Amino acid sequence: MLEFPEWTSIHTHILALEEAGLVTRTFRRLDPERQQAILQAILDEAMAVGPTSINIKNIAARAAVAVGSLYNYFGSRDNLLAFTVEICTRYVLDMFAAFQPYLVAMPLREALAGYLQGGLEWSETQAGLVQFFVRAAYQGDETLYPRCVEPIAEMMLAIVTEMLSQAVARGEVRPDVDLEATAHLINATLLAVGDSQLLPYLNRYLRVSDEKVPFPRVVEALLDLILAGIMVEGTAGQTPESAA
Repeated sequence: MLEFPEWTSIHTHILALEEAGLVTRTFRRLDPERQQAILQAILDEAMAVGPTSINIKNIAARAAVAVGSLYNYFGSRDNLLAFTVEICTRYVLDMFAAFQPYLVAMPLREALAGYLQGGLEWSETQAGLVQFFVRAAYQGDETLYPRCVEPIAEMMLAIVTEMLSQAVARGEVRPDVDLEATAHLINATLLAVGDSQLLPYLNRYLRVSDEKVPFPRVVEALLDLILAGIMVEGTAGQTPESAA
């Protein structure tokens, strides 16, 4: 189920989207629980039939509100979809921004493991939301890509780049490493490995893990492979203090 633990931040975004004309003041004045119920209903409908095929009557039934109320809140079906994409994207970006300082301060091995495994654990608690974005990314929906996929993809790449940059500054990563190219490759690899666990059909194709080779074992091998190629000799898996 979609959950918004930091409702104050979400409410700030609602104000901005109201100014953009995607939602009315009437919706903003609803209590947070009712707002969240409507957002959940929209997301559930999008996951059931696809974001571009949502049915307002179905959303109204899911949220236990009148169809007329939804039009009163959003004005149109297009506004309703645009609002949902925007609010969910902003929520995910806020979550990444909150985690980033902790990740970049960790030794690189811990940071990469936390980025991958922590992301998967978070995805389990936000399954509907994550599936919404994964579906948009892999289906290449041009109406959703620039609004939700690209901003989140850019944020993830920025976090990996900053983790590497800080690792260079700490003396963990060799200074001759092509930081930008390496960040792109590590980011893509982590996405492929992580998404294989979110999408079973993708794992069947990529063969990332199975009963004989469980996922935790794959993660350790992946980290060994990445770090062996970029770390200062003798520091892989260690903090700069322990390597000194």
